Amino acid sequence: MKYVYGPVPSRRLGFSLGVDIVPYKTCTINCIYCQIGKTTLKTLKRRSYAQKADILKEVQEVLGRKQKIDYITFSGSGEPTLNADIGGLIREVKSLTSLPVAVLTNGTLLFMEDVQKDLLNADVVIPSLDAASPQAFRRVNRPHHLLNIETIIDGLKKFRKLYKGGMWLEIMLVKDYNDSAEELSLIRDAVSKIQSDRVHLNTVVRPPTELFAKPLSREEMAAVKKNLDEDCEIVAEFHGQSTGEADNVENAIVEMAKRRPITIVDIAYVLGISETNAGQMIRGLREKSRIEEKQHHGEKYYFHTTAK
Repeated sequence: MKYVYGPVPSRRLGFSLGVDIVPYKTCTINCIYCQIGKTTLKTLKRRSYAQKADILKEVQEVLGRKQKIDYITFSGSGEPTLNADIGGLIREVKSLTSLPVAVLTNGTLLFMEDVQKDLLNADVVIPSLDAASPQAFRRVNRPHHLLNIETIIDGLKKFRKLYKGGMWLEIMLVKDYNDSAEELSLIRDAVSKIQSDRVHLNTVVRPPTELFAKPLSREEMAAVKKNLDEDCEIVAEFHGQSTGEADNVENAIVEMAKRRPITIVDIAYVLGISETNAGQMIRGLREKSRIEEKQHHGEKYYFHTTAK
């Protein structure tokens, strides 16, 4: 499938069926911690990126499989609110199922009235706020040059007043980039003004775009939680300290392929990424001669390349 992936397990959303509605790494920002790579198109222009009928057909097909799904989640390869059709897609998906709809967004476009209106029908909106000062915003999120953090915070405040669903604010913490006492004080002030239903604290526990983006430890995260003085939750899953090496994800794919032939769908499901992103990774691994492709009954399978 091109637009739908999963359902994948999510700590916050249970089994989440992802709907990916923008091309790979089309985004408003270029975060140093992003787990799927650098932004290839940084833009604020909203437009249609796909036929709505094609997206809805894939959603309907997966719903017909009767798998366990807790949420249908608009997320994936970039910033979903850049798709000008997201409002209509949310309404159409909700007409197909009684399952709740969530939107994972970086929150940068919520100052736009049309974006606010588009998300009003979602059951849960999870925007990010990684900084409250212009300096930290530039260092961590590397935004489009027309974005400023004051406008973004104001947009989050305005959206909260309009929106009747669940708003869960996520803060991604990067060691030595947005975890100073001064920055945390500014973030705390912004959070208190936004008044979201929940505040989720996260850190760089998956391989980031930039090797210098490092995670906070458990103890440091606990200290931040106490510092913020908010009813917040640490959602980072500490499965051991991240090495910060981007090839860890590639290694995970190779390790899977060593044990059995795998498909693009397999990779997308296990890693919780879209099939588009999985395909990008496979192409890179084939160029490095770490994975080889074979076809069997018309299906493409990928094998670990055995050293000659």
